[in-house]
Amino acid sequence: MQEYRSISRVVKGMETTDGAGVRLVRVFGSRDVADFDPFLMMDAFDNSQPEQYIKGFPWHPHRGIETITYLIEGNVEHGDSLGNKGNIFNGDCQWMTAGSGIIHQEMPQPPGRMIGVQIWLNMPAKDKMAPPAYGDILSANVPVIADQGCEVRLISGTHLGRNGAFTGHYIKPLYMDVKMPARSTWELATAEDQTLYTYTFFGSGSFDPETGKVYGNKVALLFSPGKKMRVSAGDEELRFIVLSAPPLHEPIAWGGPIVMNTQAELDQAFRELESGSFIKN
Repeated sequence: MQEYRSISRVVKGMETTDGAGVRLVRVFGSRDVADFDPFLMMDAFDNSQPEQYIKGFPWHPHRGIETITYLIEGNVEHGDSLGNKGNIFNGDCQWMTAGSGIIHQEMPQPPGRMIGVQIWLNMPAKDKMAPPAYGDILSANVPVIADQGCEVRLISGTHLGRNGAFTGHYIKPLYMDVKMPARSTWELATAEDQTLYTYTFFGSGSFDPETGKVYGNKVALLFSPGKKMRVSAGDEELRFIVLSAPPLHEPIAWGGPIVMNTQAELDQAFRELESGSFIKN
């Protein structure tokens, strides 16, 4: 096993629209699940034109996954079939467990810039029909850790003896937002057998000490196994997220907003949607 992780894939994603017409970048998705397992999908948003995001994501179902929405900047109004409602603001995170079934909406609010990501995290087969739940993570409750001259916001997982703002109930990923000064270096000890990737919002830097190659922003980097990762910032502040979790290595049956393990389970979910029995008591 090599000491430092190297980069195995560079993913820029594709511009697309989703929901009722929200312009976004699908960084990775259904074609990439084997590489990013247990992370199923990530959409990235960076838009200052309300007409390109205001139509939002009206009421829609989910089953078998968790959705994690993290905002660097913006305002998203949400509601769900559990009765939760409110807004996600700058630095806030919404961690929603769809489990056996939930219906929700996410409606970005004008004016201003909306920048952030939504990640779909798979659930183990044994837990896919667990009760749905909602996690509201406020920016003020996210630990901010000074580390090697850098700033780490710890959304979930543990780092330097600190626990993140949220702990996953089924898969427990490490999720951190790292801000590095220009020309600084930061290292992270990593679990060798876990999937690990980064996504850069601002700045540029080298994420592979062997090659020293510099990567710009709006790109996801998937890493090979290794004991550590090392990042060196370029000539401006570098800000990126790090996500890591153990892969599930389970079969996937994916239909729109529902992700199960077999086609039979997927068919059942859509039959229940049609019959009105999708939401469990």
